[in-house]
Amino acid sequence: MKKILFLPLFRMQSGHHQVAEALMDMLKKHSNGIAFKKVDLISYTNNSLEKMVTTGYLKWIRYAPETYNLAYKNLFYVPTSKEWAFKWYQTIFLRKMEQLIAEEKPDLIVCTHGFPSYLLSQLKIKGKCNIPIINVYTDYFINNVWGTQGIDAHFLPSQEAKEKLMSMREIPKQKMMVTGIPVHEDITKIASEPKTSDRPKILISGGNSGLGGILNIAAQLKTSTEFDYFVLCGNNNKLYDEIQSWNLAHIKPLSYISSRVEMNKLYEEVDAIVTKPGGVTISEALRKRLPIFVHSMLPGQEEINLKYLNEQKLVFELNQKRPFEQQMKETLLNQELMEKWTTSIESYHKEIELDKPEGMVEVMKLIINLEEASDLPYMSSQTKVI
Repeated sequence: MKKILFLPLFRMQSGHHQVAEALMDMLKKHSNGIAFKKVDLISYTNNSLEKMVTTGYLKWIRYAPETYNLAYKNLFYVPTSKEWAFKWYQTIFLRKMEQLIAEEKPDLIVCTHGFPSYLLSQLKIKGKCNIPIINVYTDYFINNVWGTQGIDAHFLPSQEAKEKLMSMREIPKQKMMVTGIPVHEDITKIASEPKTSDRPKILISGGNSGLGGILNIAAQLKTSTEFDYFVLCGNNNKLYDEIQSWNLAHIKPLSYISSRVEMNKLYEEVDAIVTKPGGVTISEALRKRLPIFVHSMLPGQEEINLKYLNEQKLVFELNQKRPFEQQMKETLLNQELMEKWTTSIESYHKEIELDKPEGMVEVMKLIINLEEASDLPYMSSQTKVI
């Protein structure tokens, strides 16, 4: 039996984990004879270390976002030597990565975070790893943590990312596929039922940890007269209890939703989403063709994501100094603006070369040379991908 090892980073439920789990569920549904496992290298190295780093990261972005933003851009985004950034601890993690590979004996490794990809690339360069590797990117840009030398395939978020990777890292075109940021196939393209309510419904999402100034926006909802709201509170129990205590019929707080089927139904019930520019949530909303309003962003990755999304005219950024409900109403009722947004959405989807779950599964199967991999119709447009 063939085995695929998925490598996100940290244990907290993040986009890296969601993308890994989406691909694992695709494999489960569309293939036979494949075992798979998801491992966080930091926890594998030391559980206490993982807890310390995660806690430190959350406190850093919450209490000193400006310094985190500066550090992220200087170390991991602008062209620089990542050898310097990782030199002091890479020996420890390289040894642990070798140990993990020896224990798990995978036939394919799928990285959904840049750090495991970087370590594996180093092992490939040193001739210490001969296992095929796929990079699956979970933001709308590629930071310089990601390893590229020795990587066998790249699942990319956009044509722009593909062109940059090809020119800056000199990656052969045949190793790159624009898949968008992969989302669970239970997040369907076509709505099962048309919306029936005359009163618009808005989904407000603050991310799994409830970070990002969501309470400030939620407080403005108390006087709303025209929209109904669902507020996704993630794991933020304080936020959930606060909104619940208001006891208002037009505002409904929701705890963390793990079921993608349930999340898909929620997307289909609403008319727009107010969120942060996290890769997976934005990708799901784009797949559902929901108007996206950005209420705030975390420093670092989300700020860079927002720059791309604004440039492509895929989202509407809210002005913090104006009532956000008024801004949404003005946008949603502006026919010319919504037509331009629709054109941008269609252009985004046309850029995706491999968006069917079966196609991504087929690429993984082809890379590990499974006999059952076949020349399926949806691969006909991808004759050069492998």
